[in-house]
Amino acid sequence: MDRISLRGVTATGYHGVFDFERREGQPFVVDAVLHLDFGQAAASDDVRDTAHYGEVAGRIKEWITGEPLNLIEALAVRMAEGLLKEFNIQAVEITVHKPQAPIEVPFGDVAVSVYRERT
Repeated sequence: MDRISLRGVTATGYHGVFDFERREGQPFVVDAVLHLDFGQAAASDDVRDTAHYGEVAGRIKEWITGEPLNLIEALAVRMAEGLLKEFNIQAVEITVHKPQAPIEVPFGDVAVSVYRERT
């Protein structure tokens, strides 16, 4: 299966279990790997025959900035299932990074990843 990798889509979101996270917001960073067959797009050389990564990035930003959720796990699943519904892809892997998570020890990053396939 062919892949499109989209890394580092960043926006401010209001996800989290603490009141201050929902009030103040923080950056979220999303990586997406889209699995699809490039055969038709390669033959036609037409963006309509692939997953338009500009549109995918726009949708990811909308989910980040949209309805707040408690868990980034829920956000990742929402994105993965939404991308499968909205784009002609066979599978998707989504990683949501929360680099400023309210953790009381030094850390570099916290992230969750989900993988979903079309059934």
